Order: sequence, then structure tokens, then C-alpha cells
Amino acid sequence: MTGRAGKTRNIFLVWLIWPLITLGIYHFVWYYKVNREAKDLDPRIEVNPAMTVVAITLGWLLIIPPFVSVYNTGERIARMQRSAGLAPTCNPWIGLILMFVAGLHPLYYQNELNQIWAHYGYPEEGQQVTLAA
Repeated sequence: MTGRAGKTRNIFLVWLIWPLITLGIYHFVWYYKVNREAKDLDPRIEVNPAMTVVAITLGWLLIIPPFVSVYNTGERIARMQRSAGLAPTCNPWIGLILMFVAGLHPLYYQNELNQIWAHYGYPEEGQQVTLAA
């Protein structure tokens, strides 16, 4: 089974610089892309990237959806790691806790994603990669 590779990103740019420059909009773009990359890497991972963004934006009106979405994104990254043949090191609870610590979850999640792309030798975004599981 094959999937498509995602993009290796600088964790500090993802977490701090781009969101500051874009007044926070980049975070939503990044969040969409990360969840789309989960679906692209392994079609067995069911996710609607647009709904994940709705959950972290409008979901604040209901309080709970952003937390569920961040947790589920961590689980998806762990599944991506398993699909790539790696031991799943992404812990969704750590991502959820880091959400409360200076919004560090993008830094943590992107670092975990970068490990997947490093395993594949840093392929170009969208390049076909072979899944292990």
C-alpha cells in the first residue's frame, strides 16, 4: 500500500513565526494541512480536514470541540507513524497539555510529523511512499 508524503516544516516557524506574521491565520492553515496529510499518507485514516479547522475555530463556542480535535490529531499522527513502520511516539495527551502551555502543540506535532518524513528520506510533498502497515 502506498500513500503521499507530507511536508517537512521548521517547528519554530510553525509554532511562532508564521502565526505572528499572519496574525494567527497560519495556525489554521497548518492545522488543515496536517490533517489532510494524515489522510493523504494513509487512506485508512478517516478525517475531514475542514471540520478539524471548524472544531478549533467555531468549536470554542461549545468549549469542548477544540480539545477533542487537538487530541484526535495527535492520535492521527501516531497512526501515521505506525503506517510508516515507526514506533508511535506521538502522545495525544502531551499535545493536549501543550495546548495550554504557550500553545506548544504545533511545535510538538510538527516535530513528530518531521520524524515520519525523515524516515522516508525527506521526500517531496505529495511524493508516493510505501506504507509498512
